[in-house]
Amino acid sequence: MKQYKIENINRIDKEIASLDSTMSREAIQRMIKEGKILVNGKTVKSSYKTNIGDIITIEEETAVEIDLKPQEIPINIVYEDKDILIVNKEKGMVVHPGNGNPDGTLANAVIAHCKESLSGIGGKIRPGIVHRIDKDTSGLVIIAKNDLAHINLSNQIQSRKVKKTYVALVRGNIKENEATINMPIGRSTKDRKKMAVIKTGKEAITHLKVLERFDGYTLIELIIETGRTHQIRVHMAEIGYPIVGDMVYSNGKNPFGVEGQMLHAQKLEFKHPNTGKIVAFEAQLPKYFVEIIDQLQKTIHY
Repeated sequence: MKQYKIENINRIDKEIASLDSTMSREAIQRMIKEGKILVNGKTVKSSYKTNIGDIITIEEETAVEIDLKPQEIPINIVYEDKDILIVNKEKGMVVHPGNGNPDGTLANAVIAHCKESLSGIGGKIRPGIVHRIDKDTSGLVIIAKNDLAHINLSNQIQSRKVKKTYVALVRGNIKENEATINMPIGRSTKDRKKMAVIKTGKEAITHLKVLERFDGYTLIELIIETGRTHQIRVHMAEIGYPIVGDMVYSNGKNPFGVEGQMLHAQKLEFKHPNTGKIVAFEAQLPKYFVEIIDQLQKTIHY
């Protein structure tokens, strides 16, 4: 059991993270929901603001053995050391088990590859998973190989210090060379399986840059400041330039016959959780993506 006497007015998750460097804000928020963090002996919400003199009690968690089946699934490893593993995930692979995807995921493959050397903070079905990308989005994913690396990386993501760069092919010709989309995203009120731009949603910021224009299509680079679910897909559809192949957030037009959105997590830049040095990684576009771009380059450019 840990106990702290508060000397600041702050959001409770931020305050605890500043007092205890071994806890990520993600873990703190989860523990608050589970009633494992109390303020003056009572449960609170993650949005609670501390008062000077508050007594925070934290129930110490014991390590939980990872209950996930290792599977020898080939994965494209971009980089690996004792702290982190960077994987170039292929389109069609789910990051971790969930409804309809009990196995065959990146998490299953990582368990087989790393064995005991893997963070357990993500719980039984998300070992080492610091962040995720959609099933049909290809590209770079960071895996934490120990708890300290996981906490450090989670905190970097929370504080927006991890630079994530994507490449996408969208329908339509974007007139501006560069633009910033700042629209809040939340669960759709019309379809609970989808996300949408809504006033009550969470802040979502996407920066885009046009790389090349074709006849009816635009190749763009995107940098996201926030990591909301389906953020890029929702933002691009909202401004009228849906991602090619996205069957959820577009009207289904797909002349290239691709399955899933043409969205690729191309670059990652962050501070190494152990050395503190800036590291950067890049994953080339998938073969099918390059072939479609080559095909478009033979058409009229705009």
